[in-house]
Amino acid sequence: MADGSFLDRMASQLRSACRYYTGYPKDLGPSRIITFTSERQFVQLLHEGCPVVVAFTIKCTYTHHLDKVMEEAASTFYPHIKFVRVECPKYPGFCLTRQKNEYPFIEVFYNPEQAASQGKGVDPNVTKYSVKVLPFNYDQSVYGFREYFKKHGFKWSSELKTG
Repeated sequence: MADGSFLDRMASQLRSACRYYTGYPKDLGPSRIITFTSERQFVQLLHEGCPVVVAFTIKCTYTHHLDKVMEEAASTFYPHIKFVRVECPKYPGFCLTRQKNEYPFIEVFYNPEQAASQGKGVDPNVTKYSVKVLPFNYDQSVYGFREYFKKHGFKWSSELKTG
C-alpha cells in the first residue's frame, strides 16, 4: 500500500513538474470544432478570412476516430484555421452538393471572393461568392493536417511566431 501511494505521488509530481507531459487523454481545453448549423453561418465563417476544414460525417465507427483527430487539430491550429463538422443526415442538401458518396470525408474551403453577377434578373439581395475547395487526401492526423497546410501555403500560429 505504501508503495502504491508513493508511486502515485511520484507520478503526480512528475506530471506537475514536467513541461512536456505526453500522457493521454490530452487536455485540449474547450472544443474548437464549430458545429454546422446553416449555410449562412458557413458563409459568415468563410468571410473571416481563415481557411475552413470541413468534415462531412455520418454515424459510423470511423467518424468517432475522425472526431478525436479533428478535436486535436482544431486545438492545434486555432485561431488561424477553423474546423467545422457537418452531420450529413441533418443537412443533406449541403452534403449532396459536394457530390461525394463515401463518408466521412474532408474538404478545405478558403479565399472567398465576391463573384461577378452573370445574366439579367439577378436578385439584388443575393450575393454570390467564389470559394476555392481542395480535397483533403493526406493522413487524417494532426501531422497530416500540418503537412497539407505547408504544401498549400496556409499559415498557422506556430509558423507565424517563427516566420
